Amino acid sequence: MKQLVVISGKGGTGKTSLVASFASLAERAVLADCDVDAADLHLVVQSSLVSRNDFWGGQRAVIDGDRCSDCGICEDLCRFDAISSDSSTISVDPLACEGCGVCAWFCEEGAIDLVRTIDGEWYLSETRLGPMVHARLKAAGENSGKLVSLLRTEARNAATNRDIDLVIIDGSPGIGCPVIASITGADLVLVVTEPTLSGLHDLERVIRLTNHFGAPAMVVVNRYDVNEEVALRAERHAQKLGAGLAGRIRFDPAVTQAQIQGLSVVEHSSNGAAADITEVWENLQRAFDEEELYVSEA
Repeated sequence: MKQLVVISGKGGTGKTSLVASFASLAERAVLADCDVDAADLHLVVQSSLVSRNDFWGGQRAVIDGDRCSDCGICEDLCRFDAISSDSSTISVDPLACEGCGVCAWFCEEGAIDLVRTIDGEWYLSETRLGPMVHARLKAAGENSGKLVSLLRTEARNAATNRDIDLVIIDGSPGIGCPVIASITGADLVLVVTEPTLSGLHDLERVIRLTNHFGAPAMVVVNRYDVNEEVALRAERHAQKLGAGLAGRIRFDPAVTQAQIQGLSVVEHSSNGAAADITEVWENLQRAFDEEELYVSEA
């Protein structure tokens, strides 16, 4: 089973649009939307919910008033200022509590318990392009990396159960915990960038991250024709950092038109950006088949 992860240094580079197109071109794949803070792949692939499941992400402190002696030690020790007291009681702010357990450890009365919390939901859906697992964190939900790892496991399970040999993962932007959880152990990571100076900076950060975790990476420059000089700089810098080149995609209003219709661009058209994406997909397939995977030794 192969796992392709599509990530970017920032939001808005077009990675979700690419994932939808890749799913259409692959014909048989399991999709995993691991952008758990702002999942939107379901808007393009027209999903139908099959199951809804709670995500137990972390834990919170709860004070038993009957056992509490109001000594105030827990309030003094809490570095997150999650515990406060008034004239009659000591309470925990569930949004501020990080569940570290220091208060429970030092409570001489044993009045503080750590309880598991539901920090979001994860879903299994059917789409016109294949099964998809996706999720949503609650406001202030914890452990996004843990949720991403869960989604990847469920995606592999779905692929095994249906005898599908490809999982396409829409990762989060940036270099944080959900991105690390998305790329760890992946067969190939596609980094989507854009021809801007900030895009160059973000590209370097992301490739250094994939290098650190030993994840083979290739780069595609989206909307390259907006600034071809910077696009070329991005490609050269990516190669210098040890990443391969998957191709270029031109700016094309058809991408927006396809999204309005709830389609991937390759379903909407066969020219322009759709032709570029098809070529990128073929290059990725070639990298898989010939094991031309790129990992820097730096």
